[in-house]
Amino acid sequence: MVEASRRLTPGRACLLLALLTLALAWLALDARLSPLAAMAALFAPAPDAIAQLVAYYSWWPRLCVALLAGGGLSLAGVLMQQVLRNPLASPTTLGVASGANLALLAATLMAPGLLTFGREWIAIAGGALAMGLVFLLSWRRGLAPMVVVLAGLVVNLYLGALGVTLLLFHHEELKGLMIWGAGSLSQNNWGGVMFLWPRLLLGALLAFAMLKPLAVLELDDANARSLGVSLKHLRLASLGLAVFITACVVSIAGLIGFIGLAAPAIVRLLGARRLGPRLIWGTLLGALLLAATDLALQRFSGALPTLIPTGATTAALGAPLLLWLIPRLKLGGERPHTDTGSLIHRHGAPYRLAGQLGVALLIAAAVALLIGQGADGWQWLIASGDWSILEWRLPRVLAAGGAGIMLALAGTLIQRITANPMASPEVLGISGGTAIGLIAAIYLLPGASQLTLIGIGTLSALITLGILIVLNQRSGFMPERLLLTGVAITALFDAVRSFVLAGGDPRGQQIIAWMSGSTYYVGLTTAIVVAGLAIVLALVARPLSRWLDLLPLGAPTARALGINVTRSRLALLGLVALLTACATLVVGPLSFVGLLAPHMARLVGFSRARAHLLGAALIGALLMILADWLGRQLLFPQEIPAGLVASLLGGAYFMWGLRRL
Repeated sequence: MVEASRRLTPGRACLLLALLTLALAWLALDARLSPLAAMAALFAPAPDAIAQLVAYYSWWPRLCVALLAGGGLSLAGVLMQQVLRNPLASPTTLGVASGANLALLAATLMAPGLLTFGREWIAIAGGALAMGLVFLLSWRRGLAPMVVVLAGLVVNLYLGALGVTLLLFHHEELKGLMIWGAGSLSQNNWGGVMFLWPRLLLGALLAFAMLKPLAVLELDDANARSLGVSLKHLRLASLGLAVFITACVVSIAGLIGFIGLAAPAIVRLLGARRLGPRLIWGTLLGALLLAATDLALQRFSGALPTLIPTGATTAALGAPLLLWLIPRLKLGGERPHTDTGSLIHRHGAPYRLAGQLGVALLIAAAVALLIGQGADGWQWLIASGDWSILEWRLPRVLAAGGAGIMLALAGTLIQRITANPMASPEVLGISGGTAIGLIAAIYLLPGASQLTLIGIGTLSALITLGILIVLNQRSGFMPERLLLTGVAITALFDAVRSFVLAGGDPRGQQIIAWMSGSTYYVGLTTAIVVAGLAIVLALVARPLSRWLDLLPLGAPTARALGINVTRSRLALLGLVALLTACATLVVGPLSFVGLLAPHMARLVGFSRARAHLLGAALIGALLMILADWLGRQLLFPQEIPAGLVASLLGGAYFMWGLRRL
């Protein structure tokens, strides 16, 4: 009884967080107004008191928007988790927030007149389309939790790539939206509060009106139908409500990371098992979490060299919290569907097929070198005789091909080590973790050499892999936990990217171009080093193919066949880290090649490890060279970075492949 009384419950957690929020509010106000004067300013600000007017028109509306946005996102997260029976579901992981954000960016840029009808409707359309795409990808698998989360990850990456493309080409026009897109709660009147509170109140009332039918969803589908519940209509209504709530918040505050995932997970961990308590305590905890984070940011922002958006801060703080929660979450989802025999065949002559891919690669490289657009339109280099163009094109072809090889090899290794065909450096957060280290090095070590950056990138990738291993070893690398760890690490990267976008640093545009996968800044010497390193690392990986054939059979079987499982896994993961770091340094972290190339290699018939590595490397190089060439030609004289083209084309292909599973 004593232990039970001392146990931290959702109510006590909310009380402690409310006290912390009050303390932070006191500290935030102390430099401007006394708390009593601030309370007076809320109801009747003196017309000649500047501090009271600032509190009335800025500080109080910001606090109210923070409470409303945090509560709304958490409410949407609880609804999504209940409907999908998936503790990983949230507005962020299912792409709803990214879809709403992309729709608002596109409307602002291309059809600003639509904004007069209401930002929430544009955001709702974008969020609903993103959610519909996730459902389309996972419907044939019965909305299995694993497949839903994977589809959400892919849609998130894809929509993020589209958003970065808009920012690259319309940097000046969208500059004012960068801070908002990163999750800004700044207010200069009560308009945001007046917009949000009636809509969120309506959403909360509808959620509680559906409480009993939603509770039935905890049963399996057969039992739920036997109680007379229309599952299809209930799910559509509940998810439509969650999309509406998310869209309203995004239209006012931009992308707020992790609140919709972290708050429901915390209250569930603290003992709120039934839906009613989770709705109440999750909404309250989400509101207090966002408000406390924003107040702390206001209190200490004066000591920071740049403006830090609140949404990016919640992602940066929420990611470590989620990493701590991962081992404590009870995930009951299925293992990934790996029986793809109907889709994959074993080619009778894999090395002849590899030769054909090699010829295709040479043809693609020749096209990229000899054909392109210039001031006078399309040019054939042999006919024009202007061979000086090669000194611009050759480094890009070599760098793109080398990066494609390394990403494909890293993806093949990580998929075989984890026996998870959905794993890749991008999805598991290895590319994002590498990018965090590289961005920190670029800002903190100006003028750092390529070798130094490779070392720092490799160390960052190893640290990321270490986090993945520590958090997932006890669960046997359960796919849900692996993916959730990747979500957390990728959220950290997204937060760093938001800081870069919102900071106003002159190096930010170059960082954005690098993160998008541009080969524009690669010189010939660097390109030769990248291509040579890719070949060397491919040769290093080749003798390890026996390990890669045996490790997917399971640790006991591999040990029985003479494999030192721990040593072999560490060696392979070290190679993954080096491959990811070198490739990320060249083409950024956004490419899908590490996920796509191994799948394509399997689909065309490369099944044994040695042939799989060779086929994936050739396909990866081919994809990146074609992506770089297409990026240079599609919108000439403007360029789409190779990493973004690979993300857009590869993401579309992978979503099509996921739809067929």
